[in-house]
Amino acid sequence: MKWVLGIMIAFLALSNATAQAPSPAERSFFNRMLHPFGSAKKKTPKYQDSRLRGLLVEVQVPTEPIRLSEVRQLRVQTRLSNLGAFPVSLDFPTSQRIDIQLLNPAGEVLTRWSENRAFNEEIGNLTINPREDIVYNETIATRELQPGRVYSVEVFFPKYPELRSRQKFMTAP
Repeated sequence: MKWVLGIMIAFLALSNATAQAPSPAERSFFNRMLHPFGSAKKKTPKYQDSRLRGLLVEVQVPTEPIRLSEVRQLRVQTRLSNLGAFPVSLDFPTSQRIDIQLLNPAGEVLTRWSENRAFNEEIGNLTINPREDIVYNETIATRELQPGRVYSVEVFFPKYPELRSRQKFMTAP
């Protein structure tokens, strides 16, 4: 009789753990046991400008070392995500939204993406809804890079200097 009661309690606990869907911020005990290395959610940085709260800028570059003899342009993907609960509106004075810089290990600018581009003088507005992403896929020249070194790519929004992100990468020897 005791084992039947034990099975019923285990069944109720299991059904209760799977029936309640925890919010992304808090994970259930059962979820933590099955996925011990899973993360709860991404954290947004604290900005001085309150209009930018909830936004997160992420940069992705190729993870393998870059062979400069084969690659003339480095692919850079920038993702602007709204992790907040309210829409965020960004205003721009020109058609330029982002700028990309290649930095050496000392942090000095080697190449700037906007140097050889022309932008129109047109006012633009970008509204990012909650749980929405804006993705920018661009390339930047690798002519200033040397083999076997670590460099950084920095992406930022010129009108909103707080919205910036860096990612390191390596060139093949």
